[in-house]
Amino acid sequence: MAAKKTEDKKEKLSVEEAFSKIEEKIHALEKDDISLEDSFKEYQEGMKLLKNCHEAIEEVELKVQKIAKNGSLEDFE
Repeated sequence: MAAKKTEDKKEKLSVEEAFSKIEEKIHALEKDDISLEDSFKEYQEGMKLLKNCHEAIEEVELKVQKIAKNGSLEDFE
């Protein structure tokens, strides 16, 4: 279980950093000499990055919606 927490902390990148890493994964997948195992690994890592981006963007959207709704600047929890 501790390994999962370490992994989660390691994957906490900014959205911009994550998109940059996703682009690297796409370039790796486009190579002609990539093995099936490596393509699967790159794909899995890319999907994890996309999931993290989606969650981060949703969190920001919720904060914006809350601010828009009541005009306050308190954090969304």
